[in-house]
Amino acid sequence: MSVKDKVIVITGASSGIGEATAKKFAKEGAKVVLAARREERLQQIKGDIEKAGGEAATKLTDVTSYEDVQALANFAIETYGHIDVMFNNAGIMPLSFMDKIKVDEWDEMVDVNVKGVLYGIAAVLPHMQERNTGHIITTSSVAGHGVFPSGTVYCGTKFAARIFMEGLNKELTNSNVRTTTISPGVVATELMDTISDQDVRPRFEDPNLPSLSSEDIANAVYYAVSQPENVAVNEVIVRPTNQG
Repeated sequence: MSVKDKVIVITGASSGIGEATAKKFAKEGAKVVLAARREERLQQIKGDIEKAGGEAATKLTDVTSYEDVQALANFAIETYGHIDVMFNNAGIMPLSFMDKIKVDEWDEMVDVNVKGVLYGIAAVLPHMQERNTGHIITTSSVAGHGVFPSGTVYCGTKFAARIFMEGLNKELTNSNVRTTTISPGVVATELMDTISDQDVRPRFEDPNLPSLSSEDIANAVYYAVSQPENVAVNEVIVRPTNQG
């Protein structure tokens, strides 16, 4: 199914998976609303999209603020009339071993990775239910399917995000609103830059570490959205071929 003229709202759109997904959809004729905390990067990406013939709008958004996320949804509706897809993509990954007691980082992960997803759902669900159409997508992770040392809190947040989407899907079975959870393996993005624990960083700085590109995940998101309306792709796990 064509995504031409669909309105796609993307959080965490200033780099990585969000940026790649925005450019992919804009190239295919969708109208994308870019949301993140970095105004300059949003404007650069908007410019890139428009130079390539696409259409984009930007909205400075902090997903840890429900008011900001609601304002984002309102902006998208005011700008383009409705929202077809909400992609809750914003996330951080400051991995650390539990005995480092990085409470501030734990709090930030819960705020962005957990509350940010809930706020995104809350901002668009009434609108989509009223129209009886729409698609809510959330970036979880393979870390939402299993825990690893240094990822205890991060895995917990991504497991929560996956469960939110699974529960939401069960509640929406009598509607035409679709849900999808995207669970990437290792992806070469700025996410690694949020790791402050020096005992963890070397693992992710290994040049032989298998990883995907952001475009690989953008293609998975596009696949889910471009299915016929009677087809729901509820979960996609995408990892490098040689990642265990």
